[in-house]
Amino acid sequence: MEEKSLKQIFERVQAAGRELALLEEEQVNKILLAVADEAETNVDYILAENAKDLSRMEESNPKYDRLKLTAKRLQDIAADMRKVAELPSPLGRVLKHHVLPNGLELTRVSVPFGVIGIIYEARPNVSFDVFSLCLKSGNACVLKGGSDADSSNRAIVEIIHRVLKRYGVNESVVELLPATREATAEMLHANGYIDLIIPRGSSNLINFVRANATIPVIETGAGICHAYFDEFADLEKGKAIVNNAKTRRVSVCNALDCLVLHEARLADLPALCEPLQKSRVVIHADEPAYAALSGHYPAELLKPATPESFGTEFLSYAMAVKTVPTLDEALEHIYRNSSKHSECIITENEQVATEFLRKVDAACVYANAPTSFTDGAQFGLGAEIGISTQKLHARGPMALEEITSYKWIIRGNGQIRS
Repeated sequence: MEEKSLKQIFERVQAAGRELALLEEEQVNKILLAVADEAETNVDYILAENAKDLSRMEESNPKYDRLKLTAKRLQDIAADMRKVAELPSPLGRVLKHHVLPNGLELTRVSVPFGVIGIIYEARPNVSFDVFSLCLKSGNACVLKGGSDADSSNRAIVEIIHRVLKRYGVNESVVELLPATREATAEMLHANGYIDLIIPRGSSNLINFVRANATIPVIETGAGICHAYFDEFADLEKGKAIVNNAKTRRVSVCNALDCLVLHEARLADLPALCEPLQKSRVVIHADEPAYAALSGHYPAELLKPATPESFGTEFLSYAMAVKTVPTLDEALEHIYRNSSKHSECIITENEQVATEFLRKVDAACVYANAPTSFTDGAQFGLGAEIGISTQKLHARGPMALEEITSYKWIIRGNGQIRS
């Protein structure tokens, strides 16, 4: 697509975004419910288009599970949209209010960003999630999906446009760009049209966007997640937490990548890892962990860890095990290897748990619960536009409140500044 036509898309989205200010909340909710209904009505069509994308990808590719849509996943997506519709509007909230000695009345209220650009890879569910959150928060959105999910994304946006047209809303409040590198480059430099860019995908994608965008970027970083099984941990809790964090869905950013084990619990490691055998999880174990697991875990699934085993987001049925002598060493290992996404501790010692929760620098830090809960819907936010791993503006699951800004409204009665 020529540069001129991409610019025209940006202009259309920006103009459509201004029209959203006139849309009543009741109308927004009706549209979201209608899109959820259409998603369920058109399951066969969406899955057929998704099958085209899947046919071009090897099942062994870690992205395959993220790319794959099923009837159940579409039902869950529709349910999330309905939850977003039920949530209160994040707009027009009074964040601060006071009157100055000179009589000026100051009010700080929440407002949309304007136009949000999303760059994402093999995650067609993002198309629905972003649209629902952006519409509810008064933002227009520009979607830039990868070529590996283009058929799925186009089917989804077609369905959304169909509903918008039915309700008399400008369809350009959501536009899908061509799945080309040229479109990505143009989007990253669409100053004056796009107010914020959020990349969702691999660390390579996020680093590329951060390095090349001339528009503000919120990083939704890769998830390199740890679980620390402490000296005072409960074994049965640990087995359930580790198994759920690792195997619930391996291709997502909240999946467990490294089990950090206090050396006093090495004898419990085979039992701790026993549930992982059912899912054929490959364990990259350091020397003490390897010795403890040898003869107790399938030999073909047990490998010696290398330096590269740590700080790796596996996105597959694989994880590392690191043995440490103290809590401080566990914290140091997490500090060196964390992507600051989600980390957890398993312990019955409240003092140790408190120290861990205070010292670990991550968007979400858990005590005795798996990192698999890091999700906008699980947090009661309806859905998410991404998990922010940075510290400016938003951190953790980004939902309605996190994709608003604010402005000051000042009311006077003829005051002038001396």
